[in-house]
Amino acid sequence: MNTHFWLNLLFTVLGLVVLALGLWGLINKESFAQEKIGQISTDPMLVFVMLGLVLSTLCLSGCVGALRENCCLLQVFSATVLLLVAAQVLAAIVAYSLQGQIEGYLRSGMLAAMVRYQDDLDLRFITDEIQIGLQCCGADNYRDWEVNMYYNCSAPGVLSCGVPATCCVDPLENGTVWNSQCGVGSQQLDEFSAQSVIFLGGCLGGMSRWIEQHTGLIGAVGIVLLGVQIITLFITTRLMDNIHYNIITYSGVKLPDNIQNASWTLVITMY
Repeated sequence: MNTHFWLNLLFTVLGLVVLALGLWGLINKESFAQEKIGQISTDPMLVFVMLGLVLSTLCLSGCVGALRENCCLLQVFSATVLLLVAAQVLAAIVAYSLQGQIEGYLRSGMLAAMVRYQDDLDLRFITDEIQIGLQCCGADNYRDWEVNMYYNCSAPGVLSCGVPATCCVDPLENGTVWNSQCGVGSQQLDEFSAQSVIFLGGCLGGMSRWIEQHTGLIGAVGIVLLGVQIITLFITTRLMDNIHYNIITYSGVKLPDNIQNASWTLVITMY
């Protein structure tokens, strides 16, 4: 019971932290305000809220079930974890078989984020981090920023025909000052001239290269996460075995010495 309880308690706390982070993000951006509540369904912070809520609720049921030796809660916990394991395996198979379509979805998603770049702080942060981390610009190339109304070449203002500073090869002046206008006018440059100012390659290609370079790490992380869930299932099953064994023992039914090693379903039948 101790191992099961502490393992679930750890993940319950982790789930509550993720939930608190998501709620903090929504409150900090005033997403619950009347004029913004209609857009909350597309807010990236909602993912943290839902993930934290599911994780904390699931693991809390495992904690309470282990603490109170409640087989009903433990069965709900086991069934949910089993469904999650099956869903993850299915998602991996689908993702592998639909690689081409997934790239199309990623392209559409990134272009949509670029359209709302100036208006949505979350999408702006995510886009900037991707461009900085992968040293890329746009979805396929730097001219994709034409889709943004502020960076469109027909737009008025200093940003016209430019790209964000996170596309710049060296956005710092003298190594300390961030030049937010280093990408101004970059879309008007040919590739030879632009390559010394901004990154030419798109982020989709950068993502593909990053995944290829880190395939082993991604696979290892996936196997570890799957392994933790399977071990949790095994521990939960053993705990339910012990609970049913104790129930039968205390009821006065005489059992063989090795019955504790039987599956809990067999024990229920005997009971």
